[in-house]
Amino acid sequence: MRSPITGMAAGVPFTALPPVGNGPAPLIVTWHMLDAPRSDAAFAAALPMNDLPAWRVHLGMPMCGARMVDGSMAAGLELIRKDVLMSALHPFVQQASEEFPAALASIRAQLPVDDGPIGVLGGSLGGAVALRILAGTEIPVFAGAIVNAAIRMRSVVDLFPGDYPYDAESEKTVDSLDFVAAAGTIAGRAPLLVVSGELDHPALRADALDLVDALGERSELLSIPGLAHPLADEPGIEPAPQLPLAREVDAGLTTWFRRHLADAGRRSR
Repeated sequence: MRSPITGMAAGVPFTALPPVGNGPAPLIVTWHMLDAPRSDAAFAAALPMNDLPAWRVHLGMPMCGARMVDGSMAAGLELIRKDVLMSALHPFVQQASEEFPAALASIRAQLPVDDGPIGVLGGSLGGAVALRILAGTEIPVFAGAIVNAAIRMRSVVDLFPGDYPYDAESEKTVDSLDFVAAAGTIAGRAPLLVVSGELDHPALRADALDLVDALGERSELLSIPGLAHPLADEPGIEPAPQLPLAREVDAGLTTWFRRHLADAGRRSR
């Protein structure tokens, strides 16, 4: 396989994996987890989707990877301790979503990707970004996929210790990140693969099943026996050998996107 390409797209760090062959190819964009793998380079190693005839451009989430403060996750963890929803989860998703259109334009300027619809993929909190691109933008998408995703942000907040002190503003914010409620919009945008580890946090697993039910025929569930929430071993910042369960996820994603790349190609002819 060709070596990864690293760079910046409108201020967003990326790790790009080229397809085999020359000439313009379709584009699939990903957003990584805050659990391991917690950087664009590590996510690219965990889920490379090497057999796809498409560019896979893995974007860095805010305050992760090349955007860590002083080379560590400490600053991000401090934001979580300060206010998990309003200082960390929501701002990270909001920033990653809002910076994406400019990053996409920069990727298209830097890499030989075609100008057709893109694929989107997100893991954990990155899944909320992918879902927000589907639910809240008009960027053309041929297919999406999420892995152990933050589908209802209220469920993610509940994973942290203590009872979160919701007020009117935070209630509105957390409800805006409930993508089961946005299923009608998402279903109208693109088909979605929902990958869920059978050992993921029970609430996240339940949300995955609810989203598939709400999306109906526009979605597909891929359950991975034995998979908990992370896709890589700690510390999850640098690229690492692909774990066997991540290889199963990778194979399912490759099959999904290959199928819909073929469908997109037929529609464009």
